Amino acid sequence: MTGHDIADPGLCEAGVRRIGWADRSMPVLRSIRERFAAERPLEGLRVAACMHVTTETANLLRTLQEGGASVAVAASNPLSTQDDTAAALVAEYGVSVFARAGVDMETYYRHIHAALDVSPHLVVDDGCDLVNILHTERVDLLPSVLGGCEETTTGVIRLHQMAREGALRFPVVAVNDTATKRLFDNRYGTGQSTLDGIMRATNTLLAGKSVVIAGFGYCGRGVAERARGLGARVIVTEIDPVKALEALLQGFRVEPMAAAARHGDVFITTTGNRDVIRAAHFEVMKDGAILANSGHFDVEVDVRALEELAVDVQRIRPQADEYVLPDGRRLVLLCEGRLVNLAAAEGHPAAVMDMSFAGQALTCEWLARTHASLSPGVHDVPAELDSEIARLKLHSMSTEIDTLTPDQEEYLSSWRSGS
Repeated sequence: MTGHDIADPGLCEAGVRRIGWADRSMPVLRSIRERFAAERPLEGLRVAACMHVTTETANLLRTLQEGGASVAVAASNPLSTQDDTAAALVAEYGVSVFARAGVDMETYYRHIHAALDVSPHLVVDDGCDLVNILHTERVDLLPSVLGGCEETTTGVIRLHQMAREGALRFPVVAVNDTATKRLFDNRYGTGQSTLDGIMRATNTLLAGKSVVIAGFGYCGRGVAERARGLGARVIVTEIDPVKALEALLQGFRVEPMAAAARHGDVFITTTGNRDVIRAAHFEVMKDGAILANSGHFDVEVDVRALEELAVDVQRIRPQADEYVLPDGRRLVLLCEGRLVNLAAAEGHPAAVMDMSFAGQALTCEWLARTHASLSPGVHDVPAELDSEIARLKLHSMSTEIDTLTPDQEEYLSSWRSGS
């Protein structure tokens, strides 16, 4: 077995079965893996990844290895690691894994350093923690890094800030910003898995409840649509007038959080910003209100303020902590304010991650081929890669689409045709 820090190697067999189950729903990534095995486009490259260690991620890491890369991975969230998946990656597939479910923050960062110890040529990040540590604590490794890719909205925001300040030292591709990622992973994946996590953690009935969703980006839209489909009365809070208007025209109620806090039953944050729900909101919430975060980091719900307000805290279910306030009201925080869809459930369905991780694999291949021509900064995934992923997904779903006729192509490419 390769270098690792995992919970229990004995869980390998169960992990192999679950990874295989996910693979059945990931035909696009599987086809890329088969091609990678034949062509070896990543031969000799070292890859360091900071990602949620789940069955879907395992199939991406297997694909990179089949392409010729050696791979080390650390978890991108202390609560999202599937210990059986980690065991299988180490014992069955030879990946260096540094991840255990439920580690403290010191261990979390130690694991990222361990993944970086391979001195990577390519980095695959989920939230920008790995890239951040490279640029602050492991700058000695920067000369060997050819490029990287980022999977999340939160991470891309941080990367753009680094680029604006001239701090980013190598090219990073914003895989999060592709159409196949935003439209499907962020919207349908986050929408389904967030509510799945809330229902697993609480066993609550969403029908008839007021569900407050902070943020109406792609993730927030997906959660709002799924919650309405389950019979909830959906309220959206926003800071962007265009997104607020869109939510209103889609039939959702739009309010400031200060107003929504008074009558919401379930609160879900999807903004990528901090202190979206804070002390002033806790003070007016209903008894029994449920607080869940579906943003990448545990900063959207101000947990410290909640702890300071509470006179007692009890763990009432495995991922649900009840905070008792001085007046007797109880607020229920899920997953310590961390990503609810991965801490209380299994994250996005494999069929959705098939497209997102196909984008990661193809981007790594593209970076290996073109890195010398790319300047340090944030880059888009080439449009042809995104279209190829969608085409492969449609093919796997036995769906055909039209193609342009020669006359149509000529019409679209000419300005001479009149009305």
